[in-house]
Amino acid sequence: MGTPEFAVPALLKLFAGQYPVVGVVCQPDRPQGRHMEPKAPPVKLSALAHGLPVLQPEKVRTPDFEAAVRSLRPEMIVTAAYGRILPPGILAVPPLGCLNVHASLLPAYRGAAPIQWCLIRGETVTGVTIMKMDEGMDTGDIVLQRAVAISEDIDAGTLGEQLAALGAEMLPEAIEGLLSGRLQPMPQDHALATAITPMTRESGAIGWTADARTIHNLIRGTYPWPGAYTWCQDRRLKVYKARICTDQEILAAAARMTPGTICQCGRQAISVACGSGAVDLLEIQTESGKKMSCCECAHNYRLGQQLGSKVK
Repeated sequence: MGTPEFAVPALLKLFAGQYPVVGVVCQPDRPQGRHMEPKAPPVKLSALAHGLPVLQPEKVRTPDFEAAVRSLRPEMIVTAAYGRILPPGILAVPPLGCLNVHASLLPAYRGAAPIQWCLIRGETVTGVTIMKMDEGMDTGDIVLQRAVAISEDIDAGTLGEQLAALGAEMLPEAIEGLLSGRLQPMPQDHALATAITPMTRESGAIGWTADARTIHNLIRGTYPWPGAYTWCQDRRLKVYKARICTDQEILAAAARMTPGTICQCGRQAISVACGSGAVDLLEIQTESGKKMSCCECAHNYRLGQQLGSKVK
């Protein structure tokens, strides 16, 4: 059971191994893009390419869905970013239980979007946890964990790819360890749990009064979705890539300016004053334009121009 690109490596690992996959469950096709046409999630596309049956229930707490899962007679259920909490009836179906591949070192970052939030909050280490599922939100016993160092400039998209690959590699070890008894699930220390909220489109709003590192972490933590953004007068400006400014001359100028003020339009970046320090914008996109490096579009902006809230 999984939906986004993060879950595809786990499915492919199971399919290629000694574990016959009897069925795949993912969320329904959703409208996407400018024309809002229904688009199949990545897991569905991968499953169909390998001839696997796919279930896409709108709700998981229904007798029909439970009956459909039971008809597949799974011995074990593996989930990875499925996006739904499984009810007790589904959890009880497989005799060998349910495993979840979660992209954090539980009990830290329980819930949706752990990859984005660990970057936004400036963590330097994260990892993957494979846990036995229970009725709570990522509260089950830990079967296996692996830690990963977070580089300073990595974004959520790239980190997600790394953790997805790691989770897939860990799955066979976790399954075999459980079946042989070599691995004994360990309860989480619930006192150390950190809960997080799902990402929304507004999660990427840049508040320029924050310090440069906080803003940089927000930009890399929300790329590629939901995306960091600010306003230039009445134009929404998406920010895809940035860095913390280290140019002392620019930093000195930024210290005298209101946060959100453009303090340099150079050949490589557009520098913006923050509550403390400055951020170099490297790649941006206007609502009506295409994604561009700032060295290509710096001439469209001027020193002293204010970024921030939409001008009413």
